[in-house]
Amino acid sequence: MKFEFYGVRGSMPTPGEDTLIFGGNTSCVHVELENGDDLILDAGTGLVKLGHKRQEVTQDITLLITHNHWDHIQGFPYFTPIFQHERNITVVPGAVEYTDKDMVLRQMSGSNHPVKFDQLPANIKLMPELALKEEFSVKSFSVTTKKLNHPDGGTAYCLYGDGKKLAYVTDNELKPPQKTVTSWQQWVDFISGADVLIHDAQYICDDLPLKHGWGHSTFLQVTQLAVEAKVKKLFIISHDPNRKDSELLSLEASLKKQFSSDLDIACAREGVTIDLGSI
Repeated sequence: MKFEFYGVRGSMPTPGEDTLIFGGNTSCVHVELENGDDLILDAGTGLVKLGHKRQEVTQDITLLITHNHWDHIQGFPYFTPIFQHERNITVVPGAVEYTDKDMVLRQMSGSNHPVKFDQLPANIKLMPELALKEEFSVKSFSVTTKKLNHPDGGTAYCLYGDGKKLAYVTDNELKPPQKTVTSWQQWVDFISGADVLIHDAQYICDDLPLKHGWGHSTFLQVTQLAVEAKVKKLFIISHDPNRKDSELLSLEASLKKQFSSDLDIACAREGVTIDLGSI
């Protein structure tokens, strides 16, 4: 199993000189098995570049979306495979709390977008029922799910394939102020022993209490969770749009120093490919 980061930013895309190292596109990760089967995690603006690469590949596309907040679906209208005739695309929207499970498509309607979703030539199939299951299979992957602690709901995914486990948990507040959908211990059990954990840590402690309840975790909380769950490698994702490269480098260095004996830690960077077969 290998994966590549195409978007690592949270809330909104942030192009510019202060985001050149880590990247400014919003969430999107491509995962591929040794047999060529692949999945796409989230449809942020990073999906656009991935779409240019996948338009020449004829195999069916499966997209697992965590939730419908703008930064996780805004790349879909510009994903070139949706404009290819007879292209088969399956979308699993996260288990959001509202009835708008098809928001990834309906953002291309009304006055929002010039090309409407019902004009797309690709064969696009929505399967919201899969996100409601604790476990399902797609292609050669086995997938388990857990509900996110995030406003309006959503779904985290663990992917199993090639004897490896990848946990993708974003956006998620590990210690929400009121309603806890999934407890700390449930998260430990869910990601336990993962070869890699990709988890949202949009905040630092100084961002609280103002942003407590906004649906994101802190760097320290996520690192402590990964250590407790005996995760092999942690990638922090959903970087705050105001967080400059210099700040992320400093935070990364501090965590590496503090947890060097317990965990391999990195802030996710666009364009980085990780082959879990070599870990």
